[in-house]
Formats: sequence, C-alpha cells, structure tokens
Amino acid sequence: MKTSLSDHALRDVMSPLTQANNAFTTTYPGETGNRQPVHTVYGGAHLFKSDSAQRLGALARRSLDQFAPDFFVFAKAIGLPGAGQLLESPDETESITAQLESDPETSRREHKPAWLAHAIYKRVNEKLRREPVEDFRIDFEDGYGNRPDEEEDGHAASAATEVAEGMTAGTLPPFIGIRIKTFSEELRARSARTLDIFVSTLLEKSGGKLPENFVVTLPKITIPEQVSALVDIFELLESKTGLAGGSLKMEMMIETTQSIINAQGNINLPLLLAAARGRCVAAHFGTYDYTASCNITAAHQHMMHPACDFAKHMMQVSFAGTGLWLSDGATNIMPVAPHRFAEGGTPLTTEQIEENRLIVHRAWKLHYDHVQHSLRGAFYQGWDLHPAQLPTRYAAVYAFFLESLDAASERLKNFVEKAAKATLVGDVFDDAATGQGLLNYFLRAINCGALTEEEAIELSGLTIAELRSGSFVKILNNRQSL
Repeated sequence: MKTSLSDHALRDVMSPLTQANNAFTTTYPGETGNRQPVHTVYGGAHLFKSDSAQRLGALARRSLDQFAPDFFVFAKAIGLPGAGQLLESPDETESITAQLESDPETSRREHKPAWLAHAIYKRVNEKLRREPVEDFRIDFEDGYGNRPDEEEDGHAASAATEVAEGMTAGTLPPFIGIRIKTFSEELRARSARTLDIFVSTLLEKSGGKLPENFVVTLPKITIPEQVSALVDIFELLESKTGLAGGSLKMEMMIETTQSIINAQGNINLPLLLAAARGRCVAAHFGTYDYTASCNITAAHQHMMHPACDFAKHMMQVSFAGTGLWLSDGATNIMPVAPHRFAEGGTPLTTEQIEENRLIVHRAWKLHYDHVQHSLRGAFYQGWDLHPAQLPTRYAAVYAFFLESLDAASERLKNFVEKAAKATLVGDVFDDAATGQGLLNYFLRAINCGALTEEEAIELSGLTIAELRSGSFVKILNNRQSL
C-alpha cells in the first residue's frame, strides 16, 4: 500500500512526542491502588498514648450505645434513606430484626430501608471494635497550641516514645503521623525542632524503624518554598539517622487562599506538589482556616460553603491523575451531651435526658450530611475531631456505598461481560472509562468495611484474583485472552 511518509521522517516527528508523553505519564501516573483511609482523627500531642485508637473506639461505642441503642434509632437520628418508613414498636422491631438476621438477602430486595439501616448499624459496631481509627494525626498545631519550648520538646519526645510502644504492642492504627506547626517565619524553627526531636526519638526507641504509613502534615502552606524546606529537612534527617532515602513522606494542608492562587495570579497547587519532589502523598483541605482567609464570618464557616467547594474543585483539577489522596475538612459541632450525671449527685431529669438525645442526634445528623457531601464530591477522606463522630463517619461512608450497591453491581457485571464494548444498562450509558471507576467503588467499599471481599466477589462477578489486581485493564485483557 502506497504511503507518502518514510519511517525515518515519522521517527523524527514522533521522537519529541514520545518524550512529552513519557513526561506526562511521570507527572500523572494515576491512582496508586493503595488503601486510602476514610478519615484522619487528630488530637493534641500532649494527650497521645500508644493505645489512643482503642480508647477512642471505646468512647465511640459508649456514645452509640447511649444515644442509639438499636438500628431504628440510629437510622432516624442521622436520616438514612428510607428511615421514615421504619416502625418503632418493640414487637415490630423484634420481628423485623429477626428477619434481617435470618435472611438478609431477601430483606435487601424486599425491605431495603430496614436492611440498609440494620446492615449499617451492625457494620459500624463491628468496625468500632475491630478498627475504630484508620488514621491518627498527633497534633503539634491547632490541637496543641503554642507552649514553652521546653514543654513542646518534652511532648515531642514522649509522643514519639508512645508511638514506638504502639509499634511493639500492635496498637497503632493502620495510618499515623504528626502535624507540625506552619513554616511561617515566626514558627519555622520551632516546627523543625519538633520534627527533629520526634523522628530522632522514635527511631531510637523503635530500632530505626518508622510505623507503616507514617506521614508528616505541613499546615497553612502559602508558598512552594515551605514545602521544599520540609523536604530538605527530610533528606537531612534520613542522612543523619540512617533512614533509607525517601522514607519520610508528607501531606499538604490546603487552608489559605494563597495555596490556591499565588501572587502572580497562577494556580499554586501544582507548584506546591512539584516542590515536594515526590514526597507528598495527600492534600488535606482545612475548612475553617480557609473560610477565615476568605473573610467569611464564623457563623458561615462550614464544609458546605460554596467557597469550600471552589477550593476543593481546584484541588481536584490540579491533582487529578497524580496519585495524590484528597481529604476534606472537619465538622466542628460536636455530638456531646450538655447534661452529665455527677457521681453521687442527683440523676438527670427526663427533660435533661431528652435534651441530651436531641443535641447529640442533631450533631450526628450534621456530621453525616457533611460526610455525604464530601463523598458526592469524590473526597473519600475527611477529618474527625471527637470519638462520638466515629459512628457517623462510618455510617455515612457505608451508606454511600451500600445505597448504590445494586446499580454498581449490575453495571460492573455487564461491563466486564461485554469486554470494554460500550453498553447500556437501564438509562445509564457506560463507556470504557467507567470500568476502573466501578472497580474502585468495590475496592474502596472493601477497604473501609462497607463490604467484605466475599460479598464483593458475589455481587461483582469478579474472581478474588481479579478483585485484588485493582486493574480493570488487566481484568479485561485476561478475560479476552481466554
């Protein structure tokens, strides 16, 4: 067949393109496929203990037992889909519960609101016993405050010692790290010293090892040079302590307007990531510092403010395809009862008990709605400030996945069977780009505890090997070669 262009001529043209394509792939490698925690719980460094995660779990279970003793109460408190259809009389509660326990699959098809409420409540309880905290950040910033240098030195050493003890005892959460102070001119020296003491003490106590998934969070970033300085300190610490190069990782907190757009009018986010030189694993949005930097009054500083959505979308556009995890902020209205029974004192009145219930349920509902808003915006992680928020964190995440379980299962089964051909299921059109997203749905649901691997295999039609591969392309290639 006649052609006009020689192979040599095409090579000359394509060579620069190959280099550019490779550079693009290096910058945008895509999702890592690694587990991302659904939240970060943070607490002052002066309070951290090796078993803090277990203590938080116990407090979370106590709150759930006290203010939502069954799945009916919990579903209505947070407003689960279909919760208004649930009945509450003791006889009906017992009857429905028995059916849900004996035949959950039939209940899922015929009484989905009850099945959803029961499944979420049961899985939340199981999660709070098995793994109540997925990620913990030992805080030397807002949750700690400014203290005398000698005091912060001591807390940096003691917190590191507790982490080393947790490593030995196996009591640390799967993800852990510290948040140091900002690298502003006033606080950079203090921040660097805390990091040095913490890492040096931890390595001394642990035999030169870091915990799995250890990370350092840098807050209130305004310029790339702050990120670059932290990476320089990482390199110095690794050199001085014998850590392997690249061991220390960081997270950026996006909580100033300057972190979004710099003084030259350029988008600053890609510049911040480039300054991390491959060390950054996540970017966390700081709701309250960001809204304050926008001059939004305190009464309107919340996660669902349009200013927050703008900033988070800028984060998504800037970091999409880089493999960076994105995290939303926190709900600062705590589910804490105002009336407490004093030991040896008079019992609470009926009115006080009811007021406690209403206030906790109202805060739970707010937190649930905030988490759902984050999830709909593809922010699968957020910050929690109080152990009583753990039940609603997991409930919101589980509801997000379980509510759309049937539709996702049908789409993925159909899509795999058609082997990357565009298909129409119901009124939703799928193309090849949807495949990995559908697979990621099941992987995230498994990682957070919304689904077991066995349930995901049954519902998705995949094998265990296909599911664990994490790659939709590999699944299709393997099936097409059969």
